[in-house]
Amino acid sequence: MNVGLLIARVVLGSLMAAHGAQKVFGWFGGHGIAGTGGFFESLGFRPGKVFAAVAGLTELGSGVLVALGLLGPLGSAGIVAVMIVAAGSVHVKNGVFAMSNGIELPLLYATGAVALALTGPGAYSLDRLLGLTATWTPALRAGALGLGIVGGVFNLVLRRPAAPAPAA
Repeated sequence: MNVGLLIARVVLGSLMAAHGAQKVFGWFGGHGIAGTGGFFESLGFRPGKVFAAVAGLTELGSGVLVALGLLGPLGSAGIVAVMIVAAGSVHVKNGVFAMSNGIELPLLYATGAVALALTGPGAYSLDRLLGLTATWTPALRAGALGLGIVGGVFNLVLRRPAAPAPAA
């Protein structure tokens, strides 16, 4: 079980951190803050650069925390928050599957993050090494995930999509 948790954490966390690095630094074929900010503006997140920076830093930081197994469910909560925003603002209108830009990938990221938050990081984690594992009670795990959900929904509420152009 501990090896399985390690693999899940490292893969999910590393991919999420890389996804954030695309937004923040323009690495791995990303567009950096300026390019991502323009995209966010087109989605109704204004100012776009601020939302891009927050999203990118959340993805980067959350991914690193999950990959390292550090600070229990906090990294998972950050992943849940940004995936709620991605699903609600970009993917949900396209159905389920990634082939049509549907919610498949954000749903997989969020589900993996929730599963890791609820199971804990396992024996091969910094939380275990630092003696923090017992700190994360079921109530704190649920509370962290709840904050992630609230944070994601709050960001969607802040969104101001452009009004459709009037018919000619």
